[in-house]
Amino acid sequence: MKFGTKAIHAGVEPDPTTGAIMTPIYQTSTYVQESPGKHKGYAYARGANPTRNALQKSIAALEDGKFGLCFSSGMGATDAVIKLLSPGDEVITSNDLYGGSYRMFKRVFEKFGIKFHFIDLTDSKNIHQYLNANTKLMWLETPSNPLMRIIDIAACCEVAKKHNIMVAVDNTFASPYLQNPLALGADIVMHSVTKYLGGHSDVIMGALIVNDEKLYSDLAFIANSCGAVPGPQDSFLVLRGIKTLHLRMERHCFNGTKVAEFLKNHAKVGKVYWPGFSDHPNHDIAKRQMRDFGGMISFTLKNDTVENAIKLMESVELFSLAESLGGVESLINHPASMTHASIPKEERIKNGLSDSLIRLSVGVEDIEDLLADLDNALAKV
Repeated sequence: MKFGTKAIHAGVEPDPTTGAIMTPIYQTSTYVQESPGKHKGYAYARGANPTRNALQKSIAALEDGKFGLCFSSGMGATDAVIKLLSPGDEVITSNDLYGGSYRMFKRVFEKFGIKFHFIDLTDSKNIHQYLNANTKLMWLETPSNPLMRIIDIAACCEVAKKHNIMVAVDNTFASPYLQNPLALGADIVMHSVTKYLGGHSDVIMGALIVNDEKLYSDLAFIANSCGAVPGPQDSFLVLRGIKTLHLRMERHCFNGTKVAEFLKNHAKVGKVYWPGFSDHPNHDIAKRQMRDFGGMISFTLKNDTVENAIKLMESVELFSLAESLGGVESLINHPASMTHASIPKEERIKNGLSDSLIRLSVGVEDIEDLLADLDNALAKV
């Protein structure tokens, strides 16, 4: 089944009671049992809900996975993965990743005795010096947030398998439309469903997809025990959003390409970070493991000051100044003070995230309007 067909049909069946083509919103907290412990797979909605189950099947199918689990946010999903570990375990992850992930790793889990190594994973050879008997997990994010760095998933998984290390990939920036980490050897795929999967800036949700049944059972136990699960209304909204994922991603990619090329050729723009450029680091890897290059772009100005960056962000009209990404509307973002504010400045600067970096989530509006908006704003800096 092709991706567009899966987006519309996978995991979704007509309602057995009414024949409704859209999965109903099962707005209930508990379910009547025939006798104690005897039920139809549903006892209490924290453990299972029919609307959520349909969504989990749909998301698993999009990633060519066997099992899916949805959580109340992307951070809730990430939290569940780290809870698979024990005190003394070590994690290898990137030095360029979402600020919320960094904050959770450093300020929540390190105090429970889990050690995190934040390293340059754009070269998988860098992994070896951090491997030891306590290494239990690699957490990859590619393309990375916000510098669009590309990590070779297959190469990292090859190293991990030799040392019996689990690999989890944050696939939020790519979406299942562009990249499928399970097929490249990963054990877990994480999505902030809030972003491209939901697609309409009206839901907060996360998801995990796996193929191993034991790993699924362990994560499902954590989800049920700790309770970070989404409600049926949000599950319904994402089921609806997924039906147009392939159409939206086609436009995100088309518009992203046009915006990236416009910025690269503009006299006032300095560096442009977008994996579709042939001179982007690891571009060849991106071509190999992605189907297109997406609508996420970061850039700096030639007159590279925070004041100019802020002036630009305050001058756009169609690009809304806001956190998040992946919605149908275009967003502009200042990572240093917004999405990555939790990372200490010295760490950000050391890893290439300057105070003046600007990040775009290119939406699905008419491309001529988006380019005109950026051109008008650039004329004011």
